[in-house]
Amino acid sequence: MSDGNRHNGHESVPSRQRRRFPGISSRAYEHPADRSALVALRKLSGFDTVFKALSGLLPERSLRLLFLSDSVRVSDRQFAHLNDMLRDACYILDLEKVPPMYVNQDPNPNAMCIGLDEPIIVVTTGLVELLDEEEMRAVVGHEVGHALSGHAVYRTILLFLTSLAVRVAWIPLGNFAIMAIVTALREWFRKSELSADRAGLLVGQDPQASMRGLMKIAGGNHLHEMNVDAFLEQAEEYEAGGDLRDSVLKILNVLPRSHPFTTVRAAELKKWEASRDYQRIMDGHYPRRDEDKDASVRDSWRESASSYAGEVRNSKDPLMKLVNDIAGGAGDLGGRVRRGFGGFTSSAPGQEPPSDTDGGTSPRDGA
Repeated sequence: MSDGNRHNGHESVPSRQRRRFPGISSRAYEHPADRSALVALRKLSGFDTVFKALSGLLPERSLRLLFLSDSVRVSDRQFAHLNDMLRDACYILDLEKVPPMYVNQDPNPNAMCIGLDEPIIVVTTGLVELLDEEEMRAVVGHEVGHALSGHAVYRTILLFLTSLAVRVAWIPLGNFAIMAIVTALREWFRKSELSADRAGLLVGQDPQASMRGLMKIAGGNHLHEMNVDAFLEQAEEYEAGGDLRDSVLKILNVLPRSHPFTTVRAAELKKWEASRDYQRIMDGHYPRRDEDKDASVRDSWRESASSYAGEVRNSKDPLMKLVNDIAGGAGDLGGRVRRGFGGFTSSAPGQEPPSDTDGGTSPRDGA
C-alpha cells in the first residue's frame, strides 16, 4: 500500500483500501482466446518439463545475467516505491513468490515479464519517468498478471520458432509453415496482453489510472493535452472507419505485432471494466487456483470460439460486416465487395446509392 511519502522523486498518493483476491485463478481475468490456449497447454503431460529444458537453449539465461549485471534490481534499498508496488500486487493477486524486478536504462517506455521457471519483471527508465504512482501500479499489476498466468511460455515458444524460421528459410515451405504457427502465437500473445491489462486493473482498482497510463504510452507525458473520452473515440473510429481496403491494411499492420494497438487496449479494458465479469470478481466471485486442474479444454475452446464470433458479430469494421452479411445470406455481395474496395456507388436495381458514399468519399476523407 502507498504510505503517502515521497519515493525517488515520485509523489505517492494517500493510502486507500483495495480488495484482495485470495487463491484467484488467472482464468478469472484471462481473455477467452488466451484462457483456452493456457488451459490446453496445462493439460499437456510433461509440457513444463519439455519447455523448461527448451529454455536452456534460448537467450533466457543470458537475459537474466544481463539484467543482473547491467540493470538495477528493485529492493527495499533501490527503487523502494516500485518494490512496495510489486509486493502489493503479488499480495492482491495472491502470488506467493515475489518475482525479481529490474529497472533498465532505456528511454522507451516498456515493461516485460520473462522466464519459465522463475519469472522476472523488467521495466525501463522511460516508463518509470513517464507514469505517476497509480499508473505505474497498474503496469506492475499487468506484469504480475503475466507471471501468474505463465505467459512467458508464449514468449519462449515465439523466440524459439522465430529463430528456427531463420534457420529453415531455405527449405521449401518450411519457413511458411513455421511462420504460420508464429502468426497464430502472436495472436494468442496479443490476447494475453489484454488479459494482463485486466490483471493490472484488478491490482490498481483505478480505471482512470489504467486509461491514463495507456494514453501516456501512446502520446507521452502531456495529460493536459489529452482526454480519455476522445482517446476512446479514436478506437471507435479506427474500428469503424474506412472501407475494405482499410480493413485489410489493419490486419497487415497488426500481424507482426506482439501487442494490440494502444487505443484498442484502452477500449477493450473499458469494455471489461463495465462488464458483469469484472463486477463479479470485485464482489469476490471468481474461479480459484485449486480448481484449475478441473478446467475443461472443450469448454475453454467453446468460450474462445464464442468470443471471436461475438467480436465479428458486434464489430463495426467493414470487413467484419461483410463476413456477417455472408453468414446471414445477404444479397448483392459482389456489388458490396466492389463498392467496399473501390468506393463505387453502383447499386442493385431499384436501390438508391447510399448517401455517405456519394462520389466515393466518406465524411472522414476530406480532413
